[in-house]
Amino acid sequence: MSHSEQQTGVTESTLGESVTTQTEQGLYIDPQALTAHLPALHYRDDALYMEQVSVAALAKHYGTPCYVYSKQAILDVYQAYTDSFASLTHQVCYAVKANSNLAVLGVLAQAGAGFDIVSRGELMRVLAAGGHASKVVFSGVGKTKSDIEYALTQGIGCFNVESISELTLINEVAQQLDKAAPISLRVNPDVDAKTHPYISTGLKDNKFGIAHEDAVAVYQQAAELSHIDIVGIDCHIGSQLTEVAPFVAALDKIIELVHSLRDKGIELRHIDLGGGLGVRYIDETPVSIDEFAEALLPKLSALGLTVFFEPGRSIVANAGILLTTVDVLKPTEHKNFAIVDAAMNDLIRPALYQAEMAVIPETLPNKGLDTDGTQPWDIVGAICETGDFLAKDRLLSLATDDVLAITGAGAYGFTMSSNYNSRPRASEVMVADDSHQLIRKRETIEALYADETLWQAE
Repeated sequence: MSHSEQQTGVTESTLGESVTTQTEQGLYIDPQALTAHLPALHYRDDALYMEQVSVAALAKHYGTPCYVYSKQAILDVYQAYTDSFASLTHQVCYAVKANSNLAVLGVLAQAGAGFDIVSRGELMRVLAAGGHASKVVFSGVGKTKSDIEYALTQGIGCFNVESISELTLINEVAQQLDKAAPISLRVNPDVDAKTHPYISTGLKDNKFGIAHEDAVAVYQQAAELSHIDIVGIDCHIGSQLTEVAPFVAALDKIIELVHSLRDKGIELRHIDLGGGLGVRYIDETPVSIDEFAEALLPKLSALGLTVFFEPGRSIVANAGILLTTVDVLKPTEHKNFAIVDAAMNDLIRPALYQAEMAVIPETLPNKGLDTDGTQPWDIVGAICETGDFLAKDRLLSLATDDVLAITGAGAYGFTMSSNYNSRPRASEVMVADDSHQLIRKRETIEALYADETLWQAE
């Protein structure tokens, strides 16, 4: 197995192996079996390491809660996309919303990545990290006039247009700036991504994109606008997809539109297939990047267009962990609660999406499921919400001050964190081989109210 295959954990031979044992009491996740599927994580002498750095040392040095990312794991998955589609002219546009830390963006920018953004703030982050606006696609349903002005003045690569009103606004702003605005239409192909309803984006009921049946007419309208440059077509059907069939179904519908547009004299330069490729959190069996490419390449090659992709989760999810420490063990007659220093404000996915995420100990249990003291625990935070949980009914042997790692936390972790209950946000660290660096300092409590003022009575 190549170094890249070991890092990305997407080889066909490993995807189907279960790492769990379900008992009447709860779910046991074999830490060693799990880390065999995860980039950069492994146990050495029964201690958990990311790349060549001890997780215990990271927790001691930086404190917890703390997000930790593997630089090499990020680059390996990015390279896997590049290699799998090497036969096509293509651009991988990393979805900034998945993890927007400047260090993550900078590593990808240096590797040649483009970026998919959904706000002016994300564009400013990309530029601050050394990315180029010409390699950025601007998605999102609510672009404002000031967003559009800023993007045009920076030389944005393409606007993914989501409505006729947005198209009209972009033309007006471009005319005022005496610029031609490069656009593609985000087409909603009405394909069921078979994922969580909150992250399904390609159905008629979703707020995103222009209906497939309306797309040709809207393109014709765009062609009549004075300051619009039609460059492509875009679709994005959802996130955390574990099957290739929805991608193929969406692509078939987009290809139909490409041919219809050609018949009407509208020539495109690129096709953007969005993102959405899923990852393995525990026992999921997502398609590998190679399998994804194998299914799409024959259809894409025949088009003769540059191909854009917008992966986010698949690049960073399994490159990251959230470290947390057990503060209080609270066994009760009906439930055992392990109260940790991370909470739903740090990692909202379990509470918001009912996402199952693996929680593994820093020290390998000496007898696996039969380790002394193993019992079912709900891993919960200190926030005043019953919904504040990170995992439920997990079979673990725990003690106060134990360090735990929540895996798969590199995507939609810190970026979705909040200050609920006036809790400061976690620190972020990047690891490269045997070195590590603080890439975001822990927020201070004082910073939470630094911009607030008291009411001054008259």
